[in-house]
Amino acid sequence: MNNIIRKKFSEIDLHDPFFDSLKRDYPGFDDWFGRKKDEPAFAQYENANLIGLLYLKMEYQCVNDVEPNIHAERILKVGTFKIEAHGTKMGEQFIKIIMDYAINEAVDVCYVTIYEKHSSLISLVQKFGFEQYGVKGEGAQRENVYLKKMGIITGEINKDFPYVDVSTAKKYLLSIYPKYHSIMFPDSILTTENKSIIKDVSYTNSIHKIYVCSMDGVENLNYGDIVVLYRTGEDGRSAEYSSVVTSICVVEDVKTQGEFGSFDEFYNYASKYSVFDKKDLRYWYNKGRCKAIKMTYNGALRKRIVRHDLIEEIGLDRDSYWGFFKLNDSQFFEIARRGSVMHLLKR
Repeated sequence: MNNIIRKKFSEIDLHDPFFDSLKRDYPGFDDWFGRKKDEPAFAQYENANLIGLLYLKMEYQCVNDVEPNIHAERILKVGTFKIEAHGTKMGEQFIKIIMDYAINEAVDVCYVTIYEKHSSLISLVQKFGFEQYGVKGEGAQRENVYLKKMGIITGEINKDFPYVDVSTAKKYLLSIYPKYHSIMFPDSILTTENKSIIKDVSYTNSIHKIYVCSMDGVENLNYGDIVVLYRTGEDGRSAEYSSVVTSICVVEDVKTQGEFGSFDEFYNYASKYSVFDKKDLRYWYNKGRCKAIKMTYNGALRKRIVRHDLIEEIGLDRDSYWGFFKLNDSQFFEIARRGSVMHLLKR
């Protein structure tokens, strides 16, 4: 998970300047922090400096210190959520951690309390489906409560994340070379790969991804279409057993080269969430007919499926061009079933 580390509160330095604003905002923060000494949190570091912290806590049946009270069987509280913005998309990676945790714990709702002054954090959680629900505290300690109901499909890809609306979506297989795959989709890295290739850069940490290619047909992808990522085979190894499907994404947008007035315009769009550097993007632009696919990274298959099984057991066509092609519903759902991601699919 890049430079996000799961560690106990007792292993985190409370005297770090990172905590100064939290101490100002929350009277008694030091005592609260001390009581949590044996509990885990997610901490992010940059050059040994703490720049992000996320604390999650399970609650049950009723949360009665917010108004109105929250009633649900299983409730996930985002107890502490602070990020020092530094140009990457760690906020989105923390959202992904929250959603992964919520799904693993089979929670019904998630909630977070945020002071109104923290507008960027509010915008982030609202983008991914947290809605203003109520309040907590009074006077200077009054916070807004934002709540996300799990498993709800609204038709908006970001708000629905990490769930995938399969009711009307078309499904496709899209290939990606190994050298790009695992730095762009870190949760889908294979156990045989070197995890040191994953860096703290926006395309690694973000829920959003932009993939640039020149394959025919991808320009016909539409908002809400589902893409199964296919990591091509490794050099020197048989594709039959080293090529695998690894992840499920949902298409947000596709732009063709003709929609950009210049390379700079293309670069400004693609570079924010793309694995490609400026040299790579100029190569694709100069080559012509390139397309930029923007998508959300909804989940890694818990079990990868090799090309041999995709063909012989699931029925994918061996003679198709495996860069990009359409999957039928039967094929897609069998991939999802074998990959143990059926819980992400909603109708």
